Amino acid sequence: MTVWISSAMANPRKKRKVTIYLDPDIEKSLADFAARRDQSQSMIAEAAIASFLSPDDAERREAIIARRLDQLDRRIGRTERDVGIAVESLAVFIRFWLTTTPALPEPAAKAAKAKAGERYEGFITALGRRLAQGPTLRQEIPEDVDGADQQTEVHTHRPGDLRL
Repeated sequence: MTVWISSAMANPRKKRKVTIYLDPDIEKSLADFAARRDQSQSMIAEAAIASFLSPDDAERREAIIARRLDQLDRRIGRTERDVGIAVESLAVFIRFWLTTTPALPEPAAKAAKAKAGERYEGFITALGRRLAQGPTLRQEIPEDVDGADQQTEVHTHRPGDLRL
């Protein structure tokens, strides 16, 4: 591909011929873009190079990086929220289990230990099905619940529920 670029050192009105190599995909994108804009490929390439080399390019790159950092910050925030939900769910389950499950007598404890492996495999199978079919618990919990609504939901129980 040949691109005509104006030269600042020579006559500013005269353009110099420059030959560059492009990947076929980039060349096709350039040709398609030029056709859509009804402009020459040389003019579009020259504008792109000038934009890349301009002093405001650093500001544009900084804005792109800032935008990407903001996206990462939101993702980390969602991850922290999800981990918090998981920890709280586990804590509520453990508290519930400890308050409702009596200790087993010795003969029954031995039988329960023998059955534990089978029950664990059933749990893993059910968990795998749940994750495969979706939606996950994380997706069922709204992200925009404010603190007052959370407190109301956490302490609202149906009749017969164990209060923890």
